[in-house]
Amino acid sequence: MTDLSSFDITRKWPAQHPEHLQLYSLPTPNGVKVSIMLEEIGLPYEAHLVSFDSNDQFSPEFLSLSPNNKIPAILDPNGPEGQPLALFESGAILLYLAEKTGKLLSQSPAVRYQTIQWLMWQMGGVGPMFGQLGFFHKFAGSEYEDKRPRDRYVAESARLLGVLDQHLQGRDWIAGEYSIADIAVFPWIRNLVGFYEAAELVQFERFANVRRVLDAFLARPAVQRGLTIPARG
Repeated sequence: MTDLSSFDITRKWPAQHPEHLQLYSLPTPNGVKVSIMLEEIGLPYEAHLVSFDSNDQFSPEFLSLSPNNKIPAILDPNGPEGQPLALFESGAILLYLAEKTGKLLSQSPAVRYQTIQWLMWQMGGVGPMFGQLGFFHKFAGSEYEDKRPRDRYVAESARLLGVLDQHLQGRDWIAGEYSIADIAVFPWIRNLVGFYEAAELVQFERFANVRRVLDAFLARPAVQRGLTIPARG
């Protein structure tokens, strides 16, 4: 039996199957990247809900695994050289899982690095910009009379969608074949036009290629499962 008792996080979220990878997350755009990835690659895992309503992300147990107090985080009992490995940051986790299983990241060096560049593009652009747009459009920022901050993020989000739309012309997926780049990018686009209710703001109907590939992404059974994991209480 695998022993994970030396990891403080297991005191708050006991592992029922310690031989499986442990996922600590919430079904947000960043969180579902990893649950979708795990569903796609078929790696056995156990999901634990980190509730923002209860401020679980600030608990000492969660901070022991994810010092930046952000989801998702994982604890893999079967890490490199057979030793447990703890990881936070969704992009790093996607890369790790792809390399661990040899799935969803091409072995061709050129395609591999093209995939990684779009993963970094999401992490450095799409996530931060879309998140700020959501704040200024839907959440507390929507009460600000000065709409210049909101409009700044609307313009940048639309620009990023335009970059992706042009890239997807004649392509089925971001890197040509389905990969971790798609798993990183499209949950954020879904969130932008769905939960953030910003489709009209960014004139989403203009981006036909993005809409086409988003629909293909959301039609995948593993994506449909991953979008609801961990289940909210």
